Amino acid sequence: MEKTPTGKNKFLPYGRQHIFENDIEAVISVLKSDWITQGPRVPAFEKALTETLGARSAVACANGTAALHLCTMALGIGPGDVIVTTPISFLSSANCGRFVGAEVRFVDIEPQTALMDIEELKGILSEDTAHKIKAIVPVHFGGQPLNLPEIYKMALAHGAQVIDDACHAIGGTYSYDDASFRIGDGNFTDLTVFSFHPVKHIAMGEGGAITTNNEELAEKMRLLRTHDIHKEGLINEDMAYAPNGEVNPWYYEMHDLGYNYRLTDFQAALGLGQIARLDWSLKRRREIADLYRKLISEKFTRDEVSPLSTVKGTEHAYHLFVVQIDFDSIGTSRAEVMNYLRRRDIGTQVHYIPIHLQPYYRRHSGTRPGDFPNAEKYYEKALSLPMYPDLTDDDVTRVVAELAAALKND
Repeated sequence: MEKTPTGKNKFLPYGRQHIFENDIEAVISVLKSDWITQGPRVPAFEKALTETLGARSAVACANGTAALHLCTMALGIGPGDVIVTTPISFLSSANCGRFVGAEVRFVDIEPQTALMDIEELKGILSEDTAHKIKAIVPVHFGGQPLNLPEIYKMALAHGAQVIDDACHAIGGTYSYDDASFRIGDGNFTDLTVFSFHPVKHIAMGEGGAITTNNEELAEKMRLLRTHDIHKEGLINEDMAYAPNGEVNPWYYEMHDLGYNYRLTDFQAALGLGQIARLDWSLKRRREIADLYRKLISEKFTRDEVSPLSTVKGTEHAYHLFVVQIDFDSIGTSRAEVMNYLRRRDIGTQVHYIPIHLQPYYRRHSGTRPGDFPNAEKYYEKALSLPMYPDLTDDDVTRVVAELAAALKND
């Protein structure tokens, strides 16, 4: 078992970036170049994304939250409209609706997978006789692909758009009609959003992207990520043009309210190396998950500790490895277990506190405990164990052994 220089076990966080020497060299190369932002690496990164995922267009931006915001803006969602998402996700999945003044409705989850319950979604859409729901924001929680074809079919029938939150799921795949599809290829969604936070598969410090097969939406988002600044299609002709009819070299116009949501060239350079290793990362994450499942089944009963179920016909991307633990029956608290593990150099996390229980949504939307019982029950038992491709088999074995000790099973 690997030790730190002090003789202690190395610390295993719940997630971490993997940075190779060629990543460092790529960033240094950009820092020595003429461009550190808005240079050639950003379009190169976008091209690599489209080639990897199979979409026609990619728009890189500052982070996953910015990507979601760009989506709601590009679709023209605003006050009086409604978006629908899951309460078990990071805040941005819901906040992207509030950023543009739309209301947010939540759909409870399936207990076994923590994914949006499609039957409940169907009911919410059928109740929306005024067709105020303009977008569905499904979340591939933890990296587990949802049934996108069914959601997309429901959205089309309702006149809504699909903003696919795949911040956990780059590289995930699913089957439909005897064919395999990759998350982000744009076949059963209008827009797909990715995050490149350090704990994600592609780690760029910060960063995000949207893939789409709709070039019109892509172009809108390219403008909106840069203050909606135009240098073509100019409106103020008296200001824009010199007497000879040429555009004044300094001139630009802002046609709508945009944001500074740009990605830098050195982040894109880092991302290019990470994309090249995506298949390796996915393969190793799946090996780690298989080992976790084996060891957990040997050490615990399903009533004590159980991983979330996987969906047949999908390939899980495993951003997270979440287990459900019956803390009450075992006779301990989640805080005690997490603190015990941390003292033994193992980091864990809880993904996520249900969004509808956040003070903002209680105040704004009137949500309260009991509104989404499956999400709340899931939350009470959830614990994310370390999951990243640099984990060794010995690391995984150590995590499960220490979890057993924390739960007093050893």
